[in-house]
Formats: sequence, structure tokens, C-alpha cells
Amino acid sequence: MGDGESLKTVLVTGAGGMLGRAVVCEFQRRGWQVVPLAHRELDITDLQAVRKAVREYRPAVTVNCAAYTGVDQAESEVAGALAVNALGVRNLALACKASGIDLVHISTDYVFPGDKESPWNIYDHRHPINAYGRSKYLGERFLETIAPNYYLVRTSWLFGQGGVNFIDTILRLAREKEELAVVDDQYGCPTYAEDLACALADLVGTGAYGTYHITNQGITTWYGLARAILEQAGIKIRLEPVKTAQFPRPARRPANSALDPWPLAETIGYLLPSWEDALGRYIGDCLAHS
Repeated sequence: MGDGESLKTVLVTGAGGMLGRAVVCEFQRRGWQVVPLAHRELDITDLQAVRKAVREYRPAVTVNCAAYTGVDQAESEVAGALAVNALGVRNLALACKASGIDLVHISTDYVFPGDKESPWNIYDHRHPINAYGRSKYLGERFLETIAPNYYLVRTSWLFGQGGVNFIDTILRLAREKEELAVVDDQYGCPTYAEDLACALADLVGTGAYGTYHITNQGITTWYGLARAILEQAGIKIRLEPVKTAQFPRPARRPANSALDPWPLAETIGYLLPSWEDALGRYIGDCLAHS
């Protein structure tokens, strides 16, 4: 591969997942040479394997979509969550630093405690309240202390093709049940994987390293999102709003994990469409392929 070609190569870890697939498609659409590595092809917890992959493919950019995402499972599988979400990021940061490669890392709203009423800013104090959040926080710290050229991107409430997500779950349950109870006291920003992938590709093109919050615009609750899903899908069933306390889970959830997008528009020139717009496109796509 010549130097000219190598400048347009992107390596995507976790390429078999929901966001990974969207990122691969978006960069391919833009003419990049994409190296998609799913977990079976690259385990980011293996430092030597990560170093070997980076040396072999010599990408200009690595986008890390690999993650341990089981929020409740992480409470009992702390070591597993830390291996992927913390040490895996360390491994990528070390390998990218050694080869002068830009690193895009995807983090989460769950690094914040959720105890303030306004949306979280990029430099607000991080204090995760569950094991998953702590593993992602440690990954952020490794990124910040090792990788010189990085984009730390926090997102939230992700949905899209090729992975388990809240929208698909609600649509499935709505066909099986006559009524649903959904939590109405947790606030956040739903995000469509395709829209996030587009923003990531644009962000990489700016060279403006740093921390960013990328979500679709607007804030809602899980109940509000469920109601919109049923409306857009034309499904009529009874939907009941309930409190988090009525649905005890192994992992605590932040009450408010909405993310403030500043300075995303100032950097890439736009904010993502509303979550309602994104939801409509996703549901339309699902219905078209059902």
C-alpha cells in the first residue's frame, strides 16, 4: 500500500456490532479503505494482537466500537467489563500512539452520576454509579493519559440495525402483550447509529481532537420514547408510566443522563436531527425490510 492510500484507511474494531456496522458503511460510502475487525478477528483485550493489527493495516484512523455493553451483567462480571472497556482502550491507545494513528473512542452517558437537572457538559465531573459506567470511565482515563491524538465521543440510548435495542424490544413486546409498563423518570437522548456514524466521519475530517457529546437532539424518558415508537409504528396498546423504583435492576441507572452537544456544531457545522426524526427513519426502514 502506498502512502497516498494509507491516508484513507480506517480500522474499525467491534465491526460486527450495531454501531460498528454503521461506521463501516459510512466510511465505505465516503471512499475510505475500511478494515472491519469484529471480535472474532481482533480481541482488543489482547495487547499484542492489537499492536500486530495496527502495524499490519497501518490505518490513518482507528475507530473503537468494541465494548462490553451489558449494564446489569457488569455488576457480577466486573473483570470482564474492565477487560474490554478499560484495558481494551488502553491497548488501542498504546498501539495508536506508537504508530501516530488517530483514535476515535466511543464512550457513554453512564460516566455521569445523573444527579443534576440540566444536560451534562463535556467537562462535567464524572462519577459513575454502576460497574459498567466505572469501566467506561476508566477507559476514558486511559485514552486521555496515553493517546495524544484522540476523539472521545460520548453517546447515549443507541439504536440501529444489527443489534439489540430498546426500539426493537418495544415493538416485539407490543405484539406479544396487551399493555406495557415503562420507566418515566429516567431522562436521556436517543441516538440513531447511522446518524452517529455520519457525525463521527465528519469529526475525523476536522482534525479537532478532544471530547464530544454526539446524540440526536431532544430529551425524553424511556416512557416518552416508547410512546413515540408505538405511535410511529401505528400500534395501539395500553402504555403505563412507572417509577424506576418499581423495576429494581442489578445496576443503578442515572436519573438524568442527557448530554449537552457543545461544541459539536461549532466543530462539524451541524447538530444531529431530532430523535423523533431519527426514530421515524429507523422504524420506516424496519417496516420496509419486515
